[in-house]
Amino acid sequence: MLHTKIGIDLGTCNSLVFVHKKGVVLNEPSVVAVSMDENKILAVGQEAKEMTGRTPDTIRVYRPLREGVIADFRVTLAMIRYFLRKTMPRFQFLKPEVLVSVPAGITSTERRAVIEATISSGAKAAYVAKEPILAAIGAGIPINSSSGHMIVNIGGGTTEVAVISLGGIVVSSSLRVAGDKFDQAISEYIKKKYNLAIGENTAEEIKVKIGTAIPEKEENMIEIRGRDLLLGLPKHITISSNEVAQAISEPLGDIMQTIKVVLRDTPPELSADIMDKGMVISGGGALLKNIDQLISQSIGVPCFVAEDPLFCVARGAGVVLDNLEVYKQSIMMKK
Repeated sequence: MLHTKIGIDLGTCNSLVFVHKKGVVLNEPSVVAVSMDENKILAVGQEAKEMTGRTPDTIRVYRPLREGVIADFRVTLAMIRYFLRKTMPRFQFLKPEVLVSVPAGITSTERRAVIEATISSGAKAAYVAKEPILAAIGAGIPINSSSGHMIVNIGGGTTEVAVISLGGIVVSSSLRVAGDKFDQAISEYIKKKYNLAIGENTAEEIKVKIGTAIPEKEENMIEIRGRDLLLGLPKHITISSNEVAQAISEPLGDIMQTIKVVLRDTPPELSADIMDKGMVISGGGALLKNIDQLISQSIGVPCFVAEDPLFCVARGAGVVLDNLEVYKQSIMMKK
């Protein structure tokens, strides 16, 4: 059997694993549950996420990645090992070649940490590639052509904005504002307006079910439960999609500002290409309702959501692994 080629979109919120000839085989939250007494990992992925906000003092549930980079090396190592074990055939003796996505603004130390964690998890060779490049490839953008393409990849921890031409990034910016900040903004808004404390999972549920980037005429409503901050008792309220739009307007404004900065620094020839073709949005944040309209209105450039935006980076990793020679300049390091 030949070496298996595996692409990992190591995200702050969710991690996706792409296996050669099989497609995306795993999509799980980047969450780990650790026993504080024994310093032992109890659960990874979906099982760990279900424990969030429900654990005793002896168990800590957290994400080992913060804003797209490794915050806890040992726990990230265990998480990558879990993903590889779950996707590899049991009878395979040869180690896989693994390509991991990293933010465009990553430092060399952070990049080395990703490679070391991947090799230690049981990979034969580890490669890292910048997220905007992988997202563009996964979205079907011909990155090796001589015309300019703009990709906005809104993940859980980071938003990557890049202009790509001739297989490389011409201008890019990595902003540590994305899906997580939307959730925090929703929690803060409900806390201020309704004196109600809600958990991370509830904030995420609100964003997924009724979140919108632009206020709508026909509002959607959702009933949520939390703890009344004045009485300390459980309480439920109903909130509308337009309130969510108001709550997340500030982090969305930060993303618009970053897109404007990247466009300002883009060479005129490439700017003209982007005006013609528009920009493409990928990542989980692209699933936020009306986000393409908000970007088009704010920036004045056509905007399109990629097909299956959540899977773009993982799909791009698969394409790069199949054509390592072609994408040599897009890959940063091998070990």
